[in-house]
Amino acid sequence: MLDKGSNGSIADDRIKAAIVKSYSVENGYPARRRSLVDDARFESKINTECRKSIIEEVKALFSPSEETIMEDDLFLDNEITTLISQPIQRLCMIFKSKENLGSLHKILKTIESCKGTILHVESRKSQWNDADSSDILFKMDIPREGLFSLLSTFKQDNNIFDVQVIRDPTNVKDCWYPKHISDLDRCNHLISKYEPDLDQDHPGFSDKQYRKRRQMVANIAFSYTYGDPIPRIEYTEDEKRTWKAVFDKVEDLLESHCCKQFRDILEILKKEVGFCSEKIPQLEDLSNFLKRRTGFSLRPAAGLLSARDFLASLAFRVFQCTQYIRHHNAPHHSPEPDAVHELLGHVPMLADPQFAQFSQELGIASIGASDADIEKIATLYWFTVEFGLCKENGKLKAYGAGLLSSYGELLHALSDKPEHKPFEPSACAVQAYQDQDFQDIYFVAETLEDCQFKFRRWVEENIRRPYDLWYNPFTQTLEVLDSTEKVHQVTKQINWDLNSIQFALKRLGTL
Repeated sequence: MLDKGSNGSIADDRIKAAIVKSYSVENGYPARRRSLVDDARFESKINTECRKSIIEEVKALFSPSEETIMEDDLFLDNEITTLISQPIQRLCMIFKSKENLGSLHKILKTIESCKGTILHVESRKSQWNDADSSDILFKMDIPREGLFSLLSTFKQDNNIFDVQVIRDPTNVKDCWYPKHISDLDRCNHLISKYEPDLDQDHPGFSDKQYRKRRQMVANIAFSYTYGDPIPRIEYTEDEKRTWKAVFDKVEDLLESHCCKQFRDILEILKKEVGFCSEKIPQLEDLSNFLKRRTGFSLRPAAGLLSARDFLASLAFRVFQCTQYIRHHNAPHHSPEPDAVHELLGHVPMLADPQFAQFSQELGIASIGASDADIEKIATLYWFTVEFGLCKENGKLKAYGAGLLSSYGELLHALSDKPEHKPFEPSACAVQAYQDQDFQDIYFVAETLEDCQFKFRRWVEENIRRPYDLWYNPFTQTLEVLDSTEKVHQVTKQINWDLNSIQFALKRLGTL
């Protein structure tokens, strides 16, 4: 996203305004039910519109006969445009000069005046004009404003007859993303704020008291920073009744409809944190529980986050979680995620080690991904983490939070009404999403382990990056593996862990 929180500099007012407005219902957000899938798709659409705007701005610097900077030169695939989202752009520029090497000094001074940092220079005789002209290539880091100024300057230089701009294809790793868990303070961009204010079909739209309550709870999340204890919410009687209504309904279906992992963890939650229908659990207590079980933690969120921010949080084993409760007039339906959905549906599954690992891998796969890949990862998330089914002793069971926290859809998903397809990431990633009613199609994993294995294979074959990422749990940092030296460092650490396991097996007499 594009504001100060994401890239460390304030984006153009027109761009920031477009993004903020475009994520609300009143400005065209398409779906009735808010989801990560629609968010990713809509975010991609807005990024494309911004990209086109910037391209036109660059093209305007050149007359038609001189215009050589095209969309493919400036942008790589369907990524968020680097010229918008990044304070510093790494690129190559090829200057075609009539003065042979006589223009070199002038070009160097101009790049310096535009606050560019030159990383590499080379020249050759021009292949496009007469023998006296030269092509001079510069690899540089330059701020967006400096790039525009540089292009404008050389447009008016009669000795420079052509300029070509090429994105550095190895620059993906330089795109901003959270590198330490504390950077998640900058990953808090919402699709829309205070949803009841924007959607006339929202159950709380006409309830001024509810809308005020939602805004108050959202403000608590906005002010939260890494390391703070999660503020406790004093829930109202209406909110407690809503929680109880959903909890009791789902509990009736535990044995028949919910997977074993969910059932087992729910029992542990009842014993360790008093998880029950009579009171709404607090995020701080559940976060501490998750840390002990799988290293996951909860972080308060004001609403449905952008797909990139939400998925990036999973890479650090952080689940961004709302604290507000759906309107009491519709306890079994919420058009967007709320605490009922997340505490009852997501938290128990995140306490399962296998599922926690799968969730983190979804997040790591999203780092540096293109807009198109973010859409696919969000769709995979939707049909697994939210609405996934698995087999258990030959029977279908639910493991997705959207089912585990919804009595009606849980019954529907395991009935003979929808289509049940075997989980294959390549098909799942492009499956159309039903946003008006219950899903028409659900994907069934043989086991959660099989689901994770297939996802890993899909990432390896489909997510193209000139590097890989490794999460260091000791420093809570994402480390870029872009050299054999870095890979060897990680290998050493893993070998130390394996040695400890071997020693343990020797002591047990099994090795």
